[in-house]
Amino acid sequence: MAIDIATALRAYSQAPKADTATETGDKGGFGDVLSKTLSDAVKTTRAGEAAMSASAAGKADLVDVVTAVSNAETTLETVVALRDRVISAYQDIMRMPI
Repeated sequence: MAIDIATALRAYSQAPKADTATETGDKGGFGDVLSKTLSDAVKTTRAGEAAMSASAAGKADLVDVVTAVSNAETTLETVVALRDRVISAYQDIMRMPI
């Protein structure tokens, strides 16, 4: 049985669309995700700095300080890796022939 292209397109356009942005509460694109990720990275880094300051003042447990600093270090490594990938992608785009 042959399927008419127009019929297939009509059926596709009438099918209910899953709106994942409203289901997850995320209404933005890549830029919004990147912005939120960088904001979270800054918060994690500040938490590590605060833990180190509290440790220097003798008000924090050593395990909490090590955990916070480790989280901040992991976050920094992730941000650096992301930056490297973005720069690499930009360089690949610039090398493309027009």
